[in-house]
Amino acid sequence: MRRQLPRPARQLWAILLQALSAVALWAAWLGWDQHRDVHPDGSTTGPYEAWQVIGLVLTLLAPLYLAASRQDIAGPVVGITAGLTAAAFYDWSDDSSGLFVIGVSTIMVGSLITTSVCAFLIASRKRNGRERGTRGGTG
Repeated sequence: MRRQLPRPARQLWAILLQALSAVALWAAWLGWDQHRDVHPDGSTTGPYEAWQVIGLVLTLLAPLYLAASRQDIAGPVVGITAGLTAAAFYDWSDDSSGLFVIGVSTIMVGSLITTSVCAFLIASRKRNGRERGTRGGTG
């Protein structure tokens, strides 16, 4: 007989896995690029390019979709938000001006809102699809 973890332990494990995946994806997409680009007019941009941020967001959709399609909302919402917030804090904390806290807060609020909306939409879409399927397939 195979024993399952109690529900709170499974939920904590799901949150931890989502957080670790967010940190790993941050490191893969953004962690290696730490220099700013200086343009001929003296202005600077960076350190990240748009394609890096888009890649991070798109790859974070995979674990979010997998969890939300199984009706797990808290795992990706809390996990991805915590992972991205921790990664941003670690990556940007060497800023001597202290303004990195604003950026980290923006990452936290933005990822919380975005993952919440996406997870609820995915879960409700999957739930509605299952309800239609149980009515004999005439939906």
